[in-house]
Amino acid sequence: MNTKHLKTAAKSAALVSVLACGVSLRAATTSTPQTLNDGVIGQNQFQTVDFSEAKSLTRAYLILATGDHDYKGHRVKAMHQIEAAGKLLGVTLRGDDKGHKPQVLSDDKLREARGLLETVLGASEVKGQPRIGKHITEAINQINVALTIR
Repeated sequence: MNTKHLKTAAKSAALVSVLACGVSLRAATTSTPQTLNDGVIGQNQFQTVDFSEAKSLTRAYLILATGDHDYKGHRVKAMHQIEAAGKLLGVTLRGDDKGHKPQVLSDDKLREARGLLETVLGASEVKGQPRIGKHITEAINQINVALTIR
């Protein structure tokens, strides 16, 4: 076996080992000030994106998208806020696939989505991401209003 195949096999084995250990993957860049060409110091525009936050947003969005009831538009308004937060994280969310569930089950799904959003809200506050937090807070508010509708 030549050395090229050995190197490829070693890289593959290392990747499999890392993935098997359940390592939390993150796309991160530094957020320290940087000196630009003209000597002006600027803040790096990239933020740390935790894939679990994006996954929670996606899950919350799908839960709302499959909700059966309209809740006088508040379910859809919450979905739009989640779309906006997802866009800031680089996640594209679209669609509305209303299911056919009794309102009691649909209400439970809204509560589940609210719980996921509360987790993301906490993470956005810890990471100092007020723009994301604003959209998540508004989505939670819309879900709370939706849950009062019978």
